[in-house]
Amino acid sequence: MKTASRTGRRRLLGGLMAAGAVVTVSTAAAQSPAQTFPSKPIQIVVGFAAGTTTDTIARVAAEHLRNRLGQPVVVINKPGANGVIGAIEVARAAADGHTLLATNTSSMTVNPHLYRKLGYTMADFAPVTLVTSAPLILTVNPANERVGHIRTVTDLVAWAKTRPGDLSYAAAGPGNITGLTFRILNNHAGVKANEVLYKSAVASQMGVLSKEVDAFIDTPMAVPPIKAGKLTALAVTGPRRWRDLPDVPTFKEAGFPQIDVTFWLALFAPAQTPSAIVEKLHSTLATLKDDANLVRQLLPHGDVDLVGPQAFSDRLRAESAGWAEIIRRENIQLD
Repeated sequence: MKTASRTGRRRLLGGLMAAGAVVTVSTAAAQSPAQTFPSKPIQIVVGFAAGTTTDTIARVAAEHLRNRLGQPVVVINKPGANGVIGAIEVARAAADGHTLLATNTSSMTVNPHLYRKLGYTMADFAPVTLVTSAPLILTVNPANERVGHIRTVTDLVAWAKTRPGDLSYAAAGPGNITGLTFRILNNHAGVKANEVLYKSAVASQMGVLSKEVDAFIDTPMAVPPIKAGKLTALAVTGPRRWRDLPDVPTFKEAGFPQIDVTFWLALFAPAQTPSAIVEKLHSTLATLKDDANLVRQLLPHGDVDLVGPQAFSDRLRAESAGWAEIIRRENIQLD
């Protein structure tokens, strides 16, 4: 009887343990990917150098995600080839939300139309959120003996036409939107100018300040030196005047309506990342607007516009088609 009793207890205990295991497994299986995300540190890959605008927004986003998700978030800079190196790395990463790409307009909507063998397409990424958007700003150095007297786009064009091939302008990488926009100006103004490649917008701006080049279509990072009198702003590329430079005309106002360019910075995940994880990342980042300190860090780089994955996807498709048409129309080719 005792043996039978012990056997019965063992069977009962075994059954309870098995039932517990089934409940545990079933509970784990019932959890969605978003419920268990993130399960390890997140890395944000930046295809540009430290200190650039793209790097800045990545670090702001990293700080916010770290505080809200409770996991380390590390920014890794992989500069080179106008953001291509970093983009390729993220396109090939595990699609689990733990590797993100911080990049800009050039990488996503411009590069695919300029490079025959790019190594990625826009379809290799899942848009997470737009972060900032802003116009670009055409600048010259008022201390430059060659072009320091120039105050308008008309003046710059007139000066360049009297010196064919003499005007030089910076581009923040091969095919970068800064140089691409200047090429559009050259085409419509009938100007022959020389493009000088730099590794970033920061380096390009330094090229203008040091008088290595005559002009640059800069990011909003140009606003402080403009206000300090170190740079002269001739026009902004957006559809309306920029809030930080209300006295500077748009290119349309300056007589070049063909130039209507907005520069944005955003975050992406690999294409097959579960939509629930993408949505969780966006909903978390969307609360960044409630952090006044982080918003202050972003505003110098553009308007904070944390639109969601679907709206951003729609915008990307429209912009990509627009740039394809511009590049075809202007017959722009990389040297």
